[in-house]
Amino acid sequence: MTKNVLFKVAALLLAVGLSSQTPAWGENRFGSQGPEGSPNRRQDWLVPTQDQITPSRAVLFRPPGKGPFRLAVIAHASTQNRLARAQMPQPEYAALASVLVSRGFAVLVPQRLGHGKTGGPYLEDQEGCDNAEYAMSARSTAEAITTALTFMRTQPFVRKDASVIVGHSAGGWGALALTDRSPKDISAIIVFAPGRGGRADDRAGNICAPEKLIAAATEFGEDARVPVTWLVAENDSYFPPEFSKRMADAFIEAGDDKVDFKVLPAFGNEGHWLAEAGDASAMEQIIANAAGLNVQAPVAQGAAKKKQ
Repeated sequence: MTKNVLFKVAALLLAVGLSSQTPAWGENRFGSQGPEGSPNRRQDWLVPTQDQITPSRAVLFRPPGKGPFRLAVIAHASTQNRLARAQMPQPEYAALASVLVSRGFAVLVPQRLGHGKTGGPYLEDQEGCDNAEYAMSARSTAEAITTALTFMRTQPFVRKDASVIVGHSAGGWGALALTDRSPKDISAIIVFAPGRGGRADDRAGNICAPEKLIAAATEFGEDARVPVTWLVAENDSYFPPEFSKRMADAFIEAGDDKVDFKVLPAFGNEGHWLAEAGDASAMEQIIANAAGLNVQAPVAQGAAKKKQ
């Protein structure tokens, strides 16, 4: 076969590929991407995103058995640094996930658009410091969480009610935008140092447009219905306890009194990474005391509803 013919064949194949409306990975590829492993039946998954072309790479953990299990979605931190986002490893939150699995949850940790191997467009951009759009950024993160949550609820081993959202930093900020949901749908939200724009210019305690964060927290609190456990480590240099308390107070004063704000002991050299790197004993104590985790099994739902 001549080079000219080879070139024409290659061009034809490329044209056919570009004309296809189906992503290269195929829509039927959503779901598990390999066998279960350890710990806790760890399994790679692909789940939908707001972008129909790009799936989210996710990790799923499960208890033994067929379920159905309550679902916990863990939403990871982010950064405005494009290179750092591209190099982000797959988030797993191993200790936190393990504690949730031990309490009967299936735990999904999806990597959102614009991060790591998931790639695709970054839809959570908070814009520049002077014109920070913190509420818009949070709602984009919330949409990513909801898209993954909705898909997982189609799985036979996942319950369609009483889910829990756990958010860290930017992931926690997005989780706060979901507090207006029905408590029957999302029974609890746990946030570790939620916010955006922390440690601006890599300076401890330097928060970009802090008053805009306060205003957005107020906005989210107005329609909040889901119990929130708001956590920050004593040595968090991104959103220090004093400022985190201001945000939580603004959220509460806007209309939601179902917030349990706690300052946790210092963690390592930087408390902001407690959720990601804390050990199982620390996570166990946090989860044991979190608000809204009292809905356990289908037979207990009636009693739980009467309490709400």
